[in-house]
Amino acid sequence: MASRLRKLGITAAGVAIGAALSTYALRVSDVSPHHVQMEEMQRIRRKRTLPSRSEQVKTLQSGEEFDVLIIGGGATGAGCALDAVTRGLKTALVEADDFASGTSSKSTKLIHGGVRYLQNAIMGLDIEQYRMVKEALHERASMLRSAPHLTRPLPIMLPVYTWWQIPYFWVGIKAYDLVAGDRNVKTSYYLSREDALELFPMLRGDKLCGAIVYYDGQQDDARMCLAVSLTAARHGAAITNHVEVLELLKKKDSEGGKDILCGAKVRDNISKKEWTIKAKCVINATGPFTDSIRKMDNPTVKTICCPSSGVHIVLPGYYSPQQMGLLDPATSDGRVIFFLPWLNGTIAGTTDAPCEVTRSPMPSEDEIQFILSEIKNYLNKDVDVRRGDVLSAWSGIRPLVQDPNKGDTKSLARNHIVHVSESKLITIAGGKWTTFRAMAEHTIDAAIKACKLEPERECVTDGLWIEGAQGWTPTMYIRLVQDLGLEVEVAKHLAISYGDRAFAVAKMAALTGKRWPIIGKKLHPEFPYIDAEVRYGIREYACTLVDMVARRLRLSFLNVQAASEALPMVADIMAEELKWSKEEKEKQIAACEHFLQTQMGQQVNRQLKEKIPVNLSKSEVDTYTKRFETIDKDKKGYVSITDIKRAMKAFGDAEVSGEELHDILREIDTNMNGQVELDEYLQMMSAIKSGNISHSRFAAVAEQEEIRKEQERLRKQITVDRSGGGL
Repeated sequence: MASRLRKLGITAAGVAIGAALSTYALRVSDVSPHHVQMEEMQRIRRKRTLPSRSEQVKTLQSGEEFDVLIIGGGATGAGCALDAVTRGLKTALVEADDFASGTSSKSTKLIHGGVRYLQNAIMGLDIEQYRMVKEALHERASMLRSAPHLTRPLPIMLPVYTWWQIPYFWVGIKAYDLVAGDRNVKTSYYLSREDALELFPMLRGDKLCGAIVYYDGQQDDARMCLAVSLTAARHGAAITNHVEVLELLKKKDSEGGKDILCGAKVRDNISKKEWTIKAKCVINATGPFTDSIRKMDNPTVKTICCPSSGVHIVLPGYYSPQQMGLLDPATSDGRVIFFLPWLNGTIAGTTDAPCEVTRSPMPSEDEIQFILSEIKNYLNKDVDVRRGDVLSAWSGIRPLVQDPNKGDTKSLARNHIVHVSESKLITIAGGKWTTFRAMAEHTIDAAIKACKLEPERECVTDGLWIEGAQGWTPTMYIRLVQDLGLEVEVAKHLAISYGDRAFAVAKMAALTGKRWPIIGKKLHPEFPYIDAEVRYGIREYACTLVDMVARRLRLSFLNVQAASEALPMVADIMAEELKWSKEEKEKQIAACEHFLQTQMGQQVNRQLKEKIPVNLSKSEVDTYTKRFETIDKDKKGYVSITDIKRAMKAFGDAEVSGEELHDILREIDTNMNGQVELDEYLQMMSAIKSGNISHSRFAAVAEQEEIRKEQERLRKQITVDRSGGGL
């Protein structure tokens, strides 16, 4: 058996070495990508001030004709707007929901070339996949350079549990470095078993032979998309969220024969006003909704989008080291799972399953359980992977496409496609986050050619600084602490989220009334988000509570329960800034709660809790029943908010707010009747025992109340003479 494995290992290594040499030959013969001249970029002056949303809407309503109208405010649409406006084209962009509200905020947060695609390119001698990887690696370097505050290099560990795979994986990863060339992030390296466990102590150590570490990039995807959009706005693009396209407008071409697009009829979903926008060229960059816009143009076209659901979950930060990710290259069904540190949490995913196109994709329990089960295979026995540790879960729709430019559309396009319809609708579809800039460049190139546009210059976005990048440094947060009196954790967060705009954000922060920190009231005690970010987020075009908690702040993606708890404070600030009525504020809260329940996994968590059978021993049932009766002082048969408040006040939590009390009640009140029955309490304790729930404040309150009552009873039993005369 050993000799067979040895032969297999030698063969695999030989194949990998030969493949790497082939890759080198391809790389040498390939044409170098276009590099932007720095002096050309410096001539492109951005606007000093960011127009307000109302000003942007007025520009769109002015009746002037734009060179380009882009439909879709995700990564691709934002990239198209930045590319077009920096070429000197009069640019407009409309988004039916919010910037990055779709797939662009629901990615794995990686900026990568695609290790799997390179393997397929080498083993299958597929030049198309090789070029796709090469382009992605070029764009990875461009993103890291353009937005250093929102991106960072991330080492990713590939654990190896079969010795002969070590040379195979090592040579394959070295080929990945080789293709990146001088744009490589950092060089990959091999780790012994001992070193691998030192860097990733949570890793399963039995049978571990070693590990390969390679580097990719990581980003805050929603804020990256927003930063690109804001950069386009500063350069002069008219961009607006919550403006939906109702109809595409056409006119006869100059020769009077063919109908071509000349604009669109739109509706502002905030004000409900409708108007038309005139444009020489219309670009469809709507991701999963590609076909809906194509059918507006021509109802008879065949669909080209094949939507696929990718679910991710967020676990506590202690599941992974802060500076090391993990890749599972071969899950039980052949999919790849990433396990990555992200914003002090741990993100795991993704799944890949056909789905329907919807604006409200929801994660399923089966997909969450699949990710958890795969994680368990790589973590040691000391790490109990519990369902209750899932802090948030979401589903993003990946818009895989068939290429309409080819006659045979049976297979899906591996890369992005740009298609020009008979009426000159420019459709950009497919691709991935990492290549958004290149996709935009190709799209605007096609638009210029098809619609005879006259730009002032060539594409200048490769390496162009985006919002927040120009004055940012890794130690900038220290000035925020020293000059303004911010907490260190908050200052670091502001610096990496807003870059050089962090000072503008911090200056809007309220005084804390404490000796330290001087400014910056936290929206939730467990996270570094502060009040000023809500006020600044409105200047970044946030219109709804969902816009704020999901994309200006990333709270809903990090911890859905914390987002729910922060809602009242966020709603109060937004209501003050946007002059909401009481009714509008309540409507916004209800809509955001629905979003958290459906799209961020809260409903799945609650449904799971309700399905968990009570699996307690008789002694455990007796113990928990006694605790329940202790807190139910009036023997009503249920526990109310008044009971919880009385118990918490008894052991020193006198300042607990009414909202906090409601939160404690909601986490156990499965039938939502405003009170806790004994069966609900027993079910929750069973869920904690099985690991389906990580912890419960109500359980802690009940336990402390029982301890307090018992101590009180014992004190009454001790007489004065037994206590030493009271001395």
